Amino acid sequence: MKIEEEIKSTVELSMAKKVLLNLTFTRNIVAEKFLDILKPYDLSSEQYNVLRILRGQKGKPANMACIQERMVAKTSNTTRLVDKLLIKELVIRKVCPENKRKMEITITEKGLLVLQQLDPLVLDHENELGNKLTPEELAQFNYLLEKYRN
Repeated sequence: MKIEEEIKSTVELSMAKKVLLNLTFTRNIVAEKFLDILKPYDLSSEQYNVLRILRGQKGKPANMACIQERMVAKTSNTTRLVDKLLIKELVIRKVCPENKRKMEITITEKGLLVLQQLDPLVLDHENELGNKLTPEELAQFNYLLEKYRN
């Protein structure tokens, strides 16, 4: 369905406006479906992102700056996210032995288990969306999004 129909626009939209509306509208649909996957685990997409970053550390702790640098949503309050994950016992936080002002964050076994359970669900979600386009279309779409963003 065209974006004008989705938002029931009654005025002519410029192509630039259509693209921005389409990006926003589509992003919201994708995010809602992703949140449905995370909801039974009581996680936000940002908390999930932190867990994925920490798993990628392969057991090595990460400091807040490292986590923030790798976040998809750069405006996230990393301290608040880590605090919530601490309460859920999905991460641990320790004072850095070399620099007492730094905190080191590590994913727990419970956090790894949650990600292990989520992995196939997230993969299905990605494949469901990815299968709407051919591999060539996906590559072109990715190229265009990167070009548009930069």
